[in-house]
Amino acid sequence: CVLGLPFDTVDLAQAVEKIRAAASSNTRCFVSTPNLNFLMAARRDAGFRDSVLRSDLSLPDGAPIVWIARRLGLPLAERVAGASVFEALRAHAGPPLTVFFFGGPPGVAEAACRNLNKVPGGLRCVGFDGAGFGSVDEMSTPERIANINATGAQFVVVSLGAKKGQVWIERNAAALEAPVLCHLGAVINFIAGTVKRAPLWMQRGGLEWLWRIKEERGLWRRYFGDGVAASRLVLGRVLPYALFLRRRKGARPPPGLQATRAGDDAVEIRLDGAWVRATLEPLRHALSQGAASGVCVSLTLREVTEVDGAFVALLMLARGRMGPARLRIWQAPPVARSIFWYNAAEFLLEPAHIE
Repeated sequence: CVLGLPFDTVDLAQAVEKIRAAASSNTRCFVSTPNLNFLMAARRDAGFRDSVLRSDLSLPDGAPIVWIARRLGLPLAERVAGASVFEALRAHAGPPLTVFFFGGPPGVAEAACRNLNKVPGGLRCVGFDGAGFGSVDEMSTPERIANINATGAQFVVVSLGAKKGQVWIERNAAALEAPVLCHLGAVINFIAGTVKRAPLWMQRGGLEWLWRIKEERGLWRRYFGDGVAASRLVLGRVLPYALFLRRRKGARPPPGLQATRAGDDAVEIRLDGAWVRATLEPLRHALSQGAASGVCVSLTLREVTEVDGAFVALLMLARGRMGPARLRIWQAPPVARSIFWYNAAEFLLEPAHIE
């Protein structure tokens, strides 16, 4: 968990293999690529935040996310940018995945499709829809979805702006036959040649944002606003959390979990002891069972003595699968509430859910 969103601890090669495996097995994989803008937008828009929680693969697209993770000792080894994933898929030696480009400025999706197919590789474009700048409803008609499905695409690349793109994917996921769905806004522009991607040394040095401003001058306002907001969070939450983690010492009592039925459609789970990354498997199993069975889960934390960011991220994922109405978190003690706050995840502990 980094500032309110969960991230998968995968590198670029692992992300590519997960996407190719999902495409080849026809298994749904909704990929989100949060960057700093995602983090800030998620704090303002609960629906947008929840779309990331509901995704199947969440990749750290922004260098600041990796920097923060390192400061907190989290195992995010490298930035996994959406554009880098696309290029790695394109360079893959295996059978090509079929791609459909959706969105982008007028003519860009068509140009991207044409340019992608000029050189054989691990991706082949089978269709495009330059959807323009209409509403999500206008871009979600049965005719449009049927046109995408008719191409047999395995991978739908969406370019509508982050918020609208996430909404469009969630609105149409059930009707889309392509197993892999992802909003990769700038990728269509990169492939079409209308915008150049930053040199590799700038990507590796965390300076790609500066290049993007050079290419698209209007982005400076967004980057400036996000940077100011993120700086406040780093000073107010990340650095105090890092100090807290350094000072934390002592033996951890073993975790305990007691699950009891509370009727036909409800389960109560009581936790005690320390619940951290190394001890989460029993809780992960219990929450997975609850999500699969459709019951409401009441999670009581009164006797918990310690939690960490991995615990918080697990509850985020459970909320994404179950929704807030089916996952209620009760009696969080001060030690747990502070960790939720440090991780910008206080939304999991809404006042109505705390005794």
